[in-house]
Amino acid sequence: MENKEWKEKLLYSPKNGYDRLSEADRTAMADYCAGYKAFLDAGKTERECVREAIRLCESRGFRPFVRGMELKAGDKVYVNNRSKMLLLAVIGQEGLEQGARIAAAHIDSPRLDLKPNPLYEDGELAYLKTHYYGGIRKYQWVTIPLELHGVVALADGQVIPVAIGEGDEAKLVINDLLPHLGQEQNKKTLADGITGEQLNLLVGSEPLQGEEGERVKLAVMKRLYEKYGFTETDFISAELEAVPAVKATDIGLDGSMIGAYGHDDRVCAYAALKALLDLTEAPQRTAVCVLADKEEIGSEGVSGMQTAAFDTFIADLCDTQNVPARICLEQSFCLSADVTAAYDPNFPEVYEKRNAARVNYGVGLCKYTGARGKSGASDASAEVVAYARRVFDAAGAIWQMAELGKVDAGGGGTVAVYMANRNIDTLDAGVPVLSMHAPFETVGKLDCYMTYKAVKAVYQN
Repeated sequence: MENKEWKEKLLYSPKNGYDRLSEADRTAMADYCAGYKAFLDAGKTERECVREAIRLCESRGFRPFVRGMELKAGDKVYVNNRSKMLLLAVIGQEGLEQGARIAAAHIDSPRLDLKPNPLYEDGELAYLKTHYYGGIRKYQWVTIPLELHGVVALADGQVIPVAIGEGDEAKLVINDLLPHLGQEQNKKTLADGITGEQLNLLVGSEPLQGEEGERVKLAVMKRLYEKYGFTETDFISAELEAVPAVKATDIGLDGSMIGAYGHDDRVCAYAALKALLDLTEAPQRTAVCVLADKEEIGSEGVSGMQTAAFDTFIADLCDTQNVPARICLEQSFCLSADVTAAYDPNFPEVYEKRNAARVNYGVGLCKYTGARGKSGASDASAEVVAYARRVFDAAGAIWQMAELGKVDAGGGGTVAVYMANRNIDTLDAGVPVLSMHAPFETVGKLDCYMTYKAVKAVYQN
């Protein structure tokens, strides 16, 4: 063979996805990304994501799973776990003793939660105190418009949905110090320039006429009561989340990217969901989609990936076929669909270029996550990675290998380890993200679509 032929045969030479993209895929990519942007705008919290996902799946014939119901190949069912976690399945042609094909993603994102006793007045301005959720860089959350989404649960059991700042409604904001008086602040590190206790939402300045003391606070509470019917005491049993007041939008002169809040990990959650909805016939093996909560704080709690809700769902499905759940799990494969860091030439010092994911190079396969010496990683086997390569190549899903930065630069985790702990072969794969965990993140449309193709290939294989 000529040297060129040897080079093509022997060397790993990743190519930009646009050099390999067919016209049919380009058209499908545009349609897919339009749907994804709509999903992002409809779901800025985990509750809203579950609500929108149920709306979409029911429009495709899914029905709530009832324990003990009979299921046959092609049946579509879901379980809504406390309105913050969703489990869906399309029953396969083969029995569950052959295992399932699973895609697990998370629908929570970094944000600012209200404290249980948040409302106060100072300097005749009203504020809401927050407690940040997940790994944020606090300075990024000041002086940007914010919305407040969530629910307030009253003592009588009534649950009131709340959405403040949507559309043309007035927004909220967190103040920052003016540069003219910021000499001491400028001496601090980025991590210390804004503290957690300074992330207070400015919510009002007009006092209630005819009152004395905390007149602005009372005016704010009066507005909330008139619109939503809850009192200050009801904040104690509320879940209210401050999120960026921004819609998903195209980025770049070519519109080749999407900027939005919550790409981590709704970009993979939507891929996992949409791929399941688009199955036109019963897959060979049962296809399962898990949209979990609480990943950003360790996947703990009743709606996180460590919950028994997933095991119960699998066991209930297995009971319909008289199959022990443990046999199903050990024969299953899970794609832990979570984002990875995209190489950013503005910050080359933290990336190892040979192993960094790049925008427009397709879905990023991550053999292990964790930190430093692979701490906290499931570390997929060689056989599992080879299986994924084979499935993706057969489906024409463009992929690349990825690591989350240099070995000692930091690290992070996904739900992969919790699936692997259940004796399920698991591999991380997802969309490379620029500005991950910022209030406004950026992804490539090509990578979004290829992640969808990859997940769909897993379901169908």
